[in-house]
Amino acid sequence: MDLAKLSRISMKHLITLHVMLDTLSVTASAERLCLSPSSVSKTLSQLRLSLDDELFYRHGNKLVATPLARRLGPSVHQIINDMNQLVTQEAFNPADYKGRFSLAMRESTFELLAAKFMAHMLTLAPNIRLDIFAKESIGFDGLVKGSLDFIVLPHDRSQPPISRQELVWETLINDEMVCLMNPEHPLASQAQISIDDYLSFSHISISDSDLNVPFFEMQLAQQSRNRAVPISVSDFGSAALLCHHSELLFTSSRRWAETAFQAKGLVTKAMPLDYGKVAYSLVWHKQSMNDPALRWLYEQLLEFTQAEFK
Repeated sequence: MDLAKLSRISMKHLITLHVMLDTLSVTASAERLCLSPSSVSKTLSQLRLSLDDELFYRHGNKLVATPLARRLGPSVHQIINDMNQLVTQEAFNPADYKGRFSLAMRESTFELLAAKFMAHMLTLAPNIRLDIFAKESIGFDGLVKGSLDFIVLPHDRSQPPISRQELVWETLINDEMVCLMNPEHPLASQAQISIDDYLSFSHISISDSDLNVPFFEMQLAQQSRNRAVPISVSDFGSAALLCHHSELLFTSSRRWAETAFQAKGLVTKAMPLDYGKVAYSLVWHKQSMNDPALRWLYEQLLEFTQAEFK
């Protein structure tokens, strides 16, 4: 162990690297750290010398992290979490807390869950800052890098989630899937639809490269049957709007369909096949629970969803 070399690297250097990996911008990092851009640049230069690596380089108009910087990201995130736990041993008081929480979710999840929850949070902790990101723009890598605290998303429980050992999944809300259609759709007048009815029309699908193929899609493939999917969108709301103006079918979360403005006026039919189990889950990095503030937010999410979705 080279203690002399380690002594030249401080928490200031690690925190700067942590924020830079998130923002990839000296200016944005300086703003978040309440420092001048020149101070951030100076700290980065010191760290470059200590690690003998460029850490970030310019490609066109963007900064790109080097392989070493990306590899150090999760370890630096854990070190900062551990140090934060040491210096915040006092009881957490949400009324006085002035920190920042970051969550990512789909727009449909925000409509179902987050709007009421955020209002609830601000009554308990009026000085916090809540950053809500679109799941499509920042996904599971954000949890690993430490730029994101939690993700809330609907998914198929019949297929295991992505296999990343450092991430923890917990079900918040159990749900089921339904088939949505325009009230003028040829199937709208039928009390029930069959599997042949379901497959005879084209569908809108929801794209998410982070998740596995849904259980029912695999079942259909095993029977040499497939849905015709001419359109794929990133969120439920966009799919519902397409339903209003076409004969496309949309397989949706029942809880969302019963809540969302975009789904108002659409006809809901029970699924004619076994879709498997679906849920809205909370995902976080396992080190997050070392932070009293994040542990408090986690507890609030669980209590709120248990009371709201009995």
